[in-house]
Order: sequence, then C-alpha cells, then structure tokens
Amino acid sequence: MKDGIHPHYRTVVFHDTSANEYFKVGSTISTDREITLEGETYPYVTLDVSSASHPFYTGSQKVRKNEGSSARFMQRYGRFFESKESK
Repeated sequence: MKDGIHPHYRTVVFHDTSANEYFKVGSTISTDREITLEGETYPYVTLDVSSASHPFYTGSQKVRKNEGSSARFMQRYGRFFESKESK
C-alpha cells in the first residue's frame, strides 16, 4: 500500500440512539467524539437507525395480506358495488 493515501482504519463505536445499542465496528469514518467502553477509548458516532431499531430487522413492520390486488380493491371499494346490486 502507498503511504499517505489511505484513510485510517480503526475500531469505532456506533450508538443507535433509538434502541440504545452500541456496536463496535472497524471503520474509516472521521469523528471528533470519543467514548470509553469496556475500559478502552474509541471514536464515537451516533446513529438514528440500525439493525437493532429498523422495523424490517426487528419484525415489527406491517405485513401486507397476500390476497392480491383485486381482493384489496374489493375490500376498499366493494361497498359501492354491493349497494348497486341490491337495488
């Protein structure tokens, strides 16, 4: 590797503020903040969303019904067709 052209790679602590989880990951991100974790000082970066709080990974996302588009259409607008048929 050439000297002076590569970013500094080190262990960084990422903090998911919505789930209050800490992750130690190797990264080249630049930050001025530091945190002491497990007796050692690491660079520190806060995150709004990570795998600990994202609905897709936590399983709390809304699951769509597998009925198909015509069933969803009838569920939404079927009442208009039923009132015309009963007349």
